[in-house]
Amino acid sequence: ADCPMKLTKPGPTWRKPVSSSRRKSRKAHFSADSTTRRILMSSPLSLELRQKYNVRSLPVRKEDEVEVMRGAFKGRAGKVVACYRKKFVIHIDRITREKANGATVHVGVHPSKVKITKIRLHKDRKQILERKNRNKTTDKGKYQEEEVKTAMADVD
Repeated sequence: ADCPMKLTKPGPTWRKPVSSSRRKSRKAHFSADSTTRRILMSSPLSLELRQKYNVRSLPVRKEDEVEVMRGAFKGRAGKVVACYRKKFVIHIDRITREKANGATVHVGVHPSKVKITKIRLHKDRKQILERKNRNKTTDKGKYQEEEVKTAMADVD
């Protein structure tokens, strides 16, 4: 929310009222709704993808191909089988363990500990990449010198 008071000099009201409280940020994190959790469950892109799209990270999606960068499964790669938003983990197809009764189950990996090596592209994903692209060629809202000269010539 915007501050109703007029800001004249820097002070505690200068920035947006965002708490730095550990307690409040933990509450916000663990009581986040599904759409917010989607954003929280983002992963960095591999170097090739980063150079190709000029985007650093994306929310992980089912059927993306990822490589684990940290933990016991470091270096293992596979396809995302499920994004378990409730538990803040993703399940990767070849990362499993055997339970005591002999059943195999997927081991949950946090999305920040993996990197995306292949994106499952579709219309919405392309739109997100386009929006997040850092090196946009168009200077939005900027006037070119020629445009200004032609506009000013008409004024006289």
